[in-house]
Amino acid sequence: MSQQKLKTVNALKKSTSLQKIFDQIIMMTENITVVDGSTQTIVPFLFIDRHNYPTLLRPCVLTPSFCLNLQGTKNVHVGTDIISFHAGDYLTSMINIPASTQVIGATDNLPYIGLRIDLTTKEIASVMIEAEISIKPKDRKLGTGAFVGKPDTDLLELFIRLLRLIDKPKEARFMSALIKREMIFNLLSGDYGHLFFQQVFFDQKSDGVGKAISWLKENYSRSFTADELAKLCNMSVSGLHHKFKIITRMSPLQYQKQLRLLEAKRLMLSGSMDATTAALQVGYESSSQFSREYRRAFGQPPLKDIKDAHKSSELNTSRNS
Repeated sequence: MSQQKLKTVNALKKSTSLQKIFDQIIMMTENITVVDGSTQTIVPFLFIDRHNYPTLLRPCVLTPSFCLNLQGTKNVHVGTDIISFHAGDYLTSMINIPASTQVIGATDNLPYIGLRIDLTTKEIASVMIEAEISIKPKDRKLGTGAFVGKPDTDLLELFIRLLRLIDKPKEARFMSALIKREMIFNLLSGDYGHLFFQQVFFDQKSDGVGKAISWLKENYSRSFTADELAKLCNMSVSGLHHKFKIITRMSPLQYQKQLRLLEAKRLMLSGSMDATTAALQVGYESSSQFSREYRRAFGQPPLKDIKDAHKSSELNTSRNS
């Protein structure tokens, strides 16, 4: 057999083996839940995301997490970039990034199914230190704060072990933490380890971009100038703006605006505030400016958007009941 044919045969065997594991994981998730939406399991950091129907573009904040796509397709809009996230891929974000997501082509017979593991940079740094993992960047270029990769069989087997704990509540909390550390070790040791290392480096002690992101997250309602933020992070204005935009795909001001609008929407959806009060709460001084920017971000005025969101929620509830 020629070398090329041998490579093709091995690739097919590997693909078949991976698909069998994916099918097993999908079956395990369906034994836990078939409810449309996000389901938190008894494992504190493990969520099952399921959508039986396509969704509209939904604004959100990508939090530090590892998301494994088992079935279907989801598009993630980050700034001007669109990340297509297909079955067999994983999507990782190690910083908070305002984004929008959309499930494509899901049906009752072939729903979108994904698993999400919440992470922290401290957990990753801890595994790096204790396992004495040393990773050198492949180049000096910065990368975006979210990226797509491919899992190997070892990583998928860890997901199977994690899902088996759902039926063992007494063991779940302790054993799941150990499995999570194995997952982090696998990710750091694999082909994408330099990208995980990069995100931890930003957040811990790097060039100040992580500090800028943390400050904006905690102070989204406060006004600031580019000079003030750059000084806080010990960077030049141009340096901060350039690196911030590479990582988040938006400027610091755009980042803050997205956080404000998302928080205002959350407050209105909860029923605790009307549009004017929510706008003031998140830092807007003009309700007309808030309405303009809200409509630009979400496609319609605040009142109509919230009404439609409530209707959509009621429809999903009736479908699941």
